[in-house]
Amino acid sequence: MSNVKITIPKDFILGAAASAWQTEGWSGKKEGQDSWLDAWYKNDRHVWHEGYGPAVATDFINRYREDVALMKQAGLTHYRTSINWSRFFIDYETGVVDEEYAQYYDNLIDEMRRTGIEPMICLEHYELPATLFETYGGWASKKVVELYVLYAEKVFARYAHKVNRWFTFNEPIVVQTRVYLDALRWPYEQNTHKWMQWNHHKNLATAKVVKLFREKGYSGTVGCILNPEVTYARSSAAHDQKAAQIYDLFYNRVFLDPLVHGEYPPQLIELLEKHDVQWDYTAEELAIIRENTVDELGINLYYPHRVKAPSRAWNPETPFHPAYYYEPFELPGRRMNKSRGWEIYPRIVYDMAMRIKTEYRNIPWFVAESGMGTENEAQFRNADGVIEDDYRIAFISEHLYQTLRAREDGANCQGYMLWAFTDNVSPMNAFKNRYGLIEINLQNNRERRAKKSAHWYRTLGETRTLQLNVDDEWK
Repeated sequence: MSNVKITIPKDFILGAAASAWQTEGWSGKKEGQDSWLDAWYKNDRHVWHEGYGPAVATDFINRYREDVALMKQAGLTHYRTSINWSRFFIDYETGVVDEEYAQYYDNLIDEMRRTGIEPMICLEHYELPATLFETYGGWASKKVVELYVLYAEKVFARYAHKVNRWFTFNEPIVVQTRVYLDALRWPYEQNTHKWMQWNHHKNLATAKVVKLFREKGYSGTVGCILNPEVTYARSSAAHDQKAAQIYDLFYNRVFLDPLVHGEYPPQLIELLEKHDVQWDYTAEELAIIRENTVDELGINLYYPHRVKAPSRAWNPETPFHPAYYYEPFELPGRRMNKSRGWEIYPRIVYDMAMRIKTEYRNIPWFVAESGMGTENEAQFRNADGVIEDDYRIAFISEHLYQTLRAREDGANCQGYMLWAFTDNVSPMNAFKNRYGLIEINLQNNRERRAKKSAHWYRTLGETRTLQLNVDDEWK
């Protein structure tokens, strides 16, 4: 065991992230302003842990001033959240803005800037308006792409003079993967054709928004926040390597390549054709994607993904799924976050950083989410009532160390954003596993209380020095 000290550069972001739907709650929401998530919750409340969902969340919409003060106390330099598309408009077709909701964001952004915290705004964090899902099939429709660009245009017109860092989507692959590939979320439809159509239309929407932003001459940047699964093959054998490469094509490169290089991987197109996956695209759309790549990436990293070659033949009656080419592999002896069922392997940050450096033109990027979700955190409360979350401090330290090490080795990494600032609602998981620097007490009017990690994070920012023990001893 050796003690390591590493300096955090002055321009390196130390922030935290959340989203509108996971924090704001429904206070002030008008009839017809449900998002896809709200519709899922209303149709399927029983699958959300103990029934908690987006209805109240952390009530951030009413308590944002209190929370911004806590951000400052926790030493955040940046805070990333989303604007809820489903609430920003009263009429999605014509772009009539809900002034009450828009004014809330005026006030929130002003409060953050006054406090010295830079806002980073995402335009869509799963908050597709439910009526566009029901009327047009969501991102399966080119009409929805047009309506999203209208939404972006209205948002930029109102806030572009206050916000410099914009992101089109957070984890754009997730909703369609859970709904149309794995059929794990409402409305549970296994349909690989729709899955790929959603992917394409989100890539197209991003390119169109980038084009709009540049044509309007706004200052700042437009990026996208991805959750690439850092994928490791079980072995060096060709069949396992192929499984990892194809997994990477379907879940990572389907967004990484068009966003950064402006084109889909030819191998992906070939496999989609081989398996007769039908998706509608035009040469004009591909040209728009090619000519309007993003300025930066946010990368969400929690755990590694390990795969092996399939051990059984595919059921011919089952529609095509990328799992045709792989099976999950659980590494024996792996270190685990037992609350979440996720492997802990901080090396994913360094490996992803080196990949971006060598394969994705060393585009500017930052760790947009990284965090430790833990169940029953009250068991770690000390005599003063503070949760002593040393496990979270250790998790952040190890992942931040890998981030800084990658930067020293030439990665164009701009910062580290923790998930999350406060405990908040997650899909289905609700408040079961807590991620925050700040505790949300559900039994006492959602009272806020800083955890030990919040004080540690502030000190980290003040000293600009990360100190940790690294297990590098031959025992």
